[in-house]
Amino acid sequence: MKTLALLLLIIPTILFGQYNTAAINFGRFNPAATDGGFIIGYKGEKFVDRNLSIGWSASWFHKQYVDQVLLGEVQNYYGVINGSVTENRATTNLHSVPLMFSLTSYFPVLPIVSAYLTGSAGVEGLMIVYKNLQNENDNEYKTAWDFAWEVGTGLTYKLGNRSDFYGEVSYHNSNPSWDYKVKDNQNGGTKLLSQSFDMSGVAFKFGFKFLW
Repeated sequence: MKTLALLLLIIPTILFGQYNTAAINFGRFNPAATDGGFIIGYKGEKFVDRNLSIGWSASWFHKQYVDQVLLGEVQNYYGVINGSVTENRATTNLHSVPLMFSLTSYFPVLPIVSAYLTGSAGVEGLMIVYKNLQNENDNEYKTAWDFAWEVGTGLTYKLGNRSDFYGEVSYHNSNPSWDYKVKDNQNGGTKLLSQSFDMSGVAFKFGFKFLW
Protein backbone atom coordinates (compact mmCIF):
# COMPACT_ATOMS: atom_id res chain seq x y z
CA MET A 1 0.00 0.00 0.00
CA LYS A 2 2.85 2.38 0.83
CA THR A 3 4.53 1.53 -2.48
CA LEU A 4 1.32 2.30 -4.38
CA ALA A 5 0.94 5.64 -2.61
CA LEU A 6 4.56 6.54 -3.43
CA LEU A 7 4.04 5.70 -7.09
CA LEU A 8 0.95 7.88 -7.21
CA LEU A 9 3.03 10.80 -5.96
CA ILE A 10 5.97 10.19 -8.30
CA ILE A 11 4.10 9.39 -11.55
CA PRO A 12 2.73 12.95 -12.11
CA THR A 13 6.24 14.36 -11.72
CA ILE A 14 7.61 11.83 -14.23
CA LEU A 15 4.83 12.46 -16.73
CA PHE A 16 5.20 16.24 -16.65
CA GLY A 17 8.89 16.43 -15.76
CA GLN A 18 9.81 17.86 -19.17
CA TYR A 19 7.11 20.54 -19.08
CA ASN A 20 9.13 23.66 -18.34
CA THR A 21 8.69 27.36 -19.00
CA ALA A 22 10.92 30.41 -19.13
CA ALA A 23 9.43 33.90 -18.94
CA ILE A 24 10.71 37.42 -19.34
CA ASN A 25 8.58 40.16 -17.80
CA PHE A 26 8.65 43.91 -17.41
CA GLY A 27 6.42 46.50 -15.79
CA ARG A 28 6.17 49.01 -12.96
CA PHE A 29 6.91 48.59 -9.26
CA ASN A 30 5.75 51.06 -6.58
CA PRO A 31 7.66 50.45 -3.31
CA ALA A 32 6.97 52.51 -0.22
CA ALA A 33 10.62 53.60 0.12
CA THR A 34 10.68 55.62 -3.09
CA ASP A 35 8.72 56.61 -6.18
CA GLY A 36 7.69 53.87 -8.56
CA GLY A 37 9.71 52.87 -11.58
CA PHE A 38 10.56 50.28 -14.21
CA ILE A 39 11.12 46.65 -13.22
CA ILE A 40 12.37 43.76 -15.34
CA GLY A 41 12.56 40.10 -14.40
CA TYR A 42 12.92 36.43 -15.30
CA LYS A 43 10.91 33.46 -14.08
CA GLY A 44 11.39 29.76 -14.70
CA GLU A 45 8.81 27.06 -13.93
CA LYS A 46 8.63 23.28 -13.81
CA PHE A 47 5.11 21.81 -13.88
CA VAL A 48 4.39 18.94 -11.51
CA ASP A 49 1.02 18.47 -13.23
CA ARG A 50 -1.05 20.39 -15.76
CA ASN A 51 -2.22 23.05 -13.32
CA LEU A 52 0.52 23.34 -10.70
CA SER A 53 4.10 24.53 -11.03
CA ILE A 54 7.10 25.27 -8.87
CA GLY A 55 9.34 28.10 -9.97
CA TRP A 56 12.18 30.50 -9.32
CA SER A 57 12.54 34.13 -10.26
CA ALA A 58 14.84 37.13 -10.19
CA SER A 59 14.07 40.76 -10.96
CA TRP A 60 15.81 44.13 -10.98
CA PHE A 61 14.49 47.52 -9.89
CA HIS A 62 16.56 50.73 -9.90
CA LYS A 63 15.78 54.22 -8.66
CA GLN A 64 17.75 57.39 -7.95
CA TYR A 65 16.02 59.65 -5.45
CA VAL A 66 16.48 61.92 -2.44
CA ASP A 67 16.01 59.64 0.57
CA GLN A 68 13.74 61.64 2.89
CA VAL A 69 14.48 59.39 5.88
CA LEU A 70 18.22 59.82 5.47
CA LEU A 71 17.71 63.53 4.79
CA GLY A 72 15.90 63.91 8.11
CA GLU A 73 18.66 62.10 10.00
CA VAL A 74 21.36 64.22 8.34
CA GLN A 75 19.50 67.42 9.22
CA ASN A 76 18.97 66.30 12.82
CA TYR A 77 22.63 65.43 13.25
CA TYR A 78 24.39 68.16 11.24
CA GLY A 79 21.69 70.82 11.07
CA VAL A 80 20.42 72.50 7.91
CA ILE A 81 23.57 74.26 6.73
CA ASN A 82 22.80 74.39 3.03
CA GLY A 83 19.70 72.90 1.48
CA SER A 84 21.32 71.77 -1.76
CA VAL A 85 24.32 70.25 0.04
CA THR A 86 22.06 68.39 2.47
CA GLU A 87 19.90 67.01 -0.35
CA ASN A 88 23.00 65.99 -2.27
CA ARG A 89 24.19 64.01 0.75
CA ALA A 90 20.84 62.21 0.83
CA THR A 91 20.74 61.42 -2.90
CA THR A 92 20.58 57.62 -3.15
CA ASN A 93 20.96 55.13 -5.99
CA LEU A 94 19.04 52.01 -5.08
CA HIS A 95 19.27 48.66 -6.87
CA SER A 96 16.87 45.94 -5.72
CA VAL A 97 17.24 42.26 -6.69
CA PRO A 98 14.71 39.82 -5.16
CA LEU A 99 15.51 36.10 -5.56
CA MET A 100 12.36 34.04 -5.02
CA PHE A 101 10.94 30.52 -5.14
CA SER A 102 7.28 30.23 -6.11
CA LEU A 103 4.25 27.96 -6.24
CA THR A 104 1.64 28.71 -8.91
CA SER A 105 -1.80 27.22 -9.55
CA TYR A 106 -3.50 27.63 -12.94
CA PHE A 107 -7.25 27.60 -13.65
CA PRO A 108 -8.39 27.27 -17.29
CA VAL A 109 -10.98 29.92 -18.22
CA LEU A 110 -11.16 29.48 -21.99
CA PRO A 111 -9.30 27.11 -24.34
CA ILE A 112 -6.59 29.76 -24.82
CA VAL A 113 -6.90 31.69 -21.52
CA SER A 114 -5.99 30.64 -17.98
CA ALA A 115 -6.10 32.51 -14.69
CA TYR A 116 -3.54 31.82 -12.01
CA LEU A 117 -2.63 32.47 -8.38
CA THR A 118 0.99 32.56 -7.29
CA GLY A 119 2.91 32.87 -4.04
CA SER A 120 6.65 33.39 -3.62
CA ALA A 121 9.22 33.57 -0.84
CA GLY A 122 12.94 34.24 -0.80
CA VAL A 123 15.47 36.97 -0.10
CA GLU A 124 15.85 40.52 -1.35
CA GLY A 125 19.23 42.13 -1.83
CA LEU A 126 19.71 45.89 -2.04
CA MET A 127 22.77 47.72 -3.30
CA ILE A 128 22.70 51.32 -2.13
CA VAL A 129 25.02 54.04 -3.43
CA TYR A 130 24.94 57.37 -1.59
CA LYS A 131 27.16 60.36 -0.90
CA ASN A 132 29.56 60.27 2.01
CA LEU A 133 27.81 62.15 4.79
CA GLN A 134 30.96 64.13 5.63
CA ASN A 135 32.47 64.43 2.16
CA GLU A 136 29.82 64.76 -0.51
CA ASN A 137 32.36 64.21 -3.30
CA ASP A 138 32.87 60.59 -2.23
CA ASN A 139 30.43 57.76 -2.82
CA GLU A 140 29.62 55.07 -0.29
CA TYR A 141 28.36 51.57 -1.10
CA LYS A 142 26.20 49.41 1.11
CA THR A 143 24.31 46.15 0.75
CA ALA A 144 21.29 45.04 2.74
CA TRP A 145 19.32 41.78 2.81
CA ASP A 146 15.93 40.73 4.11
CA PHE A 147 13.39 37.95 3.83
CA ALA A 148 10.85 38.72 1.09
CA TRP A 149 7.47 37.33 0.11
CA GLU A 150 5.03 38.03 -2.69
CA VAL A 151 1.50 37.08 -3.74
CA GLY A 152 -0.09 37.72 -7.10
CA THR A 153 -2.70 36.85 -9.67
CA GLY A 154 -2.85 37.10 -13.42
CA LEU A 155 -4.02 35.83 -16.79
CA THR A 156 -2.16 33.95 -19.51
CA TYR A 157 -3.12 34.04 -23.20
CA LYS A 158 -1.86 31.30 -25.50
CA LEU A 159 -0.07 32.73 -28.53
CA GLY A 160 1.03 29.40 -29.96
CA ASN A 161 1.83 25.83 -29.02
CA ARG A 162 4.91 26.90 -27.07
CA SER A 163 4.38 30.55 -26.22
CA ASP A 164 2.08 32.60 -23.97
CA PHE A 165 1.53 36.26 -23.20
CA TYR A 166 0.64 37.08 -19.60
CA GLY A 167 -0.19 39.95 -17.28
CA GLU A 168 0.11 39.95 -13.50
CA VAL A 169 -0.56 42.17 -10.50
CA SER A 170 1.29 41.30 -7.30
CA TYR A 171 2.08 42.58 -3.83
CA HIS A 172 5.70 42.40 -2.68
CA ASN A 173 6.87 42.69 0.95
CA SER A 174 10.38 43.16 2.41
CA ASN A 175 12.23 45.68 4.57
CA PRO A 176 16.05 45.49 4.26
CA SER A 177 18.04 47.66 6.65
CA TRP A 178 21.61 48.58 7.53
CA ASP A 179 23.60 50.68 10.01
CA TYR A 180 26.27 53.28 9.36
CA LYS A 181 28.56 55.40 11.50
CA VAL A 182 29.09 59.16 11.35
CA LYS A 183 31.80 61.09 13.11
CA ASP A 184 31.01 63.94 15.45
CA ASN A 185 33.34 66.77 14.43
CA GLN A 186 32.95 68.48 17.82
CA ASN A 187 33.99 65.72 20.21
CA GLY A 188 35.55 63.19 17.82
CA GLY A 189 33.11 60.48 18.78
CA THR A 190 30.95 58.40 16.49
CA LYS A 191 27.23 57.84 16.28
CA LEU A 192 25.45 54.82 14.85
CA LEU A 193 22.55 55.66 12.57
CA SER A 194 20.12 53.07 11.26
CA GLN A 195 18.20 53.10 8.03
CA SER A 196 15.62 50.73 6.60
CA PHE A 197 14.15 50.53 3.12
CA ASP A 198 10.49 49.57 2.98
CA MET A 199 10.35 47.75 -0.36
CA SER A 200 6.72 46.71 0.11
CA GLY A 201 4.41 47.67 -2.72
CA VAL A 202 2.37 46.68 -5.76
CA ALA A 203 3.88 45.60 -9.08
CA PHE A 204 2.23 45.38 -12.49
CA LYS A 205 4.02 43.00 -14.86
CA PHE A 206 3.59 41.88 -18.45
CA GLY A 207 5.65 39.33 -20.27
CA PHE A 208 6.15 36.42 -22.61
CA LYS A 209 6.43 32.80 -21.57
CA PHE A 210 8.10 30.05 -23.63
CA LEU A 211 7.33 26.37 -23.06
CA TRP A 212 9.32 23.23 -23.79
